Amino acid sequence: MSIAQRILQFNRSLQPNWELPPHADLLYPFDGEETWRAMEQFYGKYYGDDRPRIAIFGINPGRFGAGVTGVPFTDPIRLEEVCGIPNAFHKKPELSSDFVYRFIDNWGGAEAFYEHFYITSLCPLGFTRDGKNYNFYDDKKLERAVEPHIIHNIQSQLDLGVTNKVALVMGVGKNWKHFEPLNEKHGFFEVLKPLPHPRWVMQYRRKRLEEFLEDYQQALDWAVGKQKL
Repeated sequence: MSIAQRILQFNRSLQPNWELPPHADLLYPFDGEETWRAMEQFYGKYYGDDRPRIAIFGINPGRFGAGVTGVPFTDPIRLEEVCGIPNAFHKKPELSSDFVYRFIDNWGGAEAFYEHFYITSLCPLGFTRDGKNYNFYDDKKLERAVEPHIIHNIQSQLDLGVTNKVALVMGVGKNWKHFEPLNEKHGFFEVLKPLPHPRWVMQYRRKRLEEFLEDYQQALDWAVGKQKL
C-alpha cells in the first residue's frame, strides 16, 4: 500500500462525532465530493510510493486551506497553480499557504519538496468559534477534549510512513509547548525542531520574510541530514 493510500484511508476514518465544548464547532471537510477529488489527485501525484517522508506538523486545519481542499497548508490557488490540480473551489488565498509555498518553491518546487516531506497537523481536524478559526489550545476545555485525538493522530502519522528520526513543528509557542511534552512522554520522534508558524510570520513579521524563509531552508536541510543518519 502506498503512502497516498494510507493517508486517504486515515482521512476516511476521521468522523465528525467529536465531543467538544459547546462554544467550539468542528471543521470537517471530508464530506465534500470536490475535497475528496482534490485529495485523491494531490496525494496520488506526490505520494504514490512508500518512501519514508519527514513530517512537518502544523496546529490544526484552517477554514481557507485544509478546511477546503483537505490538503494541509494548501489553499485552492496553490492547489491549482502550483500543484497542477484544477479545482472548483472559490479561489480565496490563505496567508499560511502563501508562506509555505514560498519555502516549497525555494526547495525546488512541489515535486522535489514532497519527495522528502509530508505536511500534516498536530490535530487532524480543525475548529471554528463564531465563524472564525479556533485553535485546539485556545482554551483548556477544548485542549483536554481533543488530546486523545491528537495522540492517536501523531501515532497514525508514523504508521502512514513518516520517519521517526526527526520532525519539524510549525509554531514555537503553544503548538510546540503542547507537542514537546507529548513527544517526551510517548517517544514518537527522536528529535523535534520548532519553527515560527507561517501565519505569524505573514501577519506580524512580514518585513523579515526572507529571513524566516532562510530559517526554514536551513531547517529542511538539517532534517534531511538527520533522516540519513
